[in-house]
Amino acid sequence: MRKSLRAAAVGAACVLGGTALYGAGAAGAGQSTANSTHEPYNIGLLVKDIDTYYGTTADASGVYQASPDSPYAKDLARIDADARNYIDKAARKDHRHGKKPAVVFDIDDTLLLSLDYEKRYNYTYNATTWNDYVNRADRPAVFGSAELVRYAQSKGVEVFYNSGLSEAQRAGAVENLKKIGADVNLDAGHMFLKDKANPPAYLSGCATATTWTCTTVQYKGGTRGHIEDLGYDIIANFGDQYSDLDGGHADRTYKLPNPTYFVS
Repeated sequence: MRKSLRAAAVGAACVLGGTALYGAGAAGAGQSTANSTHEPYNIGLLVKDIDTYYGTTADASGVYQASPDSPYAKDLARIDADARNYIDKAARKDHRHGKKPAVVFDIDDTLLLSLDYEKRYNYTYNATTWNDYVNRADRPAVFGSAELVRYAQSKGVEVFYNSGLSEAQRAGAVENLKKIGADVNLDAGHMFLKDKANPPAYLSGCATATTWTCTTVQYKGGTRGHIEDLGYDIIANFGDQYSDLDGGHADRTYKLPNPTYFVS
């Protein structure tokens, strides 16, 4: 379930042991009374904090973009550097032992940045406007994401995608990933999207043709389990939500920063 800014955790991203972690946001001087009365963090101040973190600016076309000099970009660069070093070592180790290394990427706000949508709709979610936005296929890349996809491929690592996007949004996602330069394994055998009408057998514990009860963790963890059953060793799993990463079936997880919404 995707929740709006009002339910999102507040915090600045940092890198620790190869994963990006969030700490509780520190209140400013004007928040002392709110803290003493347990009043929630003020949304107006939170939006300002998020804009500062992303270095949010509107380009010539009026599209909201993150700044390459922002704290967000710097956090991503640290995650990327750690991931590259790890992928190189883990891939070489797997190849020496006759294993088939793989990496798994979420898509929304892991590879494709949705900041413009969040800003335009005031950090709220609507299925119709979101579907239109995804199918326009013009989201910018999360900094360094396409390069990391290609880097993994260059090391002989199989690239998979594990997304909460629906089958109806596949064409838009594929087109958008090609536009940002992540044109690697974009076929149905490598890009797993939600198909509630015809769920795969490996999700039979929580999904049938008539009923879908899978949580995000069940869906994504079950998909990674399926990838392992295909004979791959998932050396790394990348996502912007903890629900992208929980559920096992990965040697290491990388949490990318996203303070704009929360998926349980």
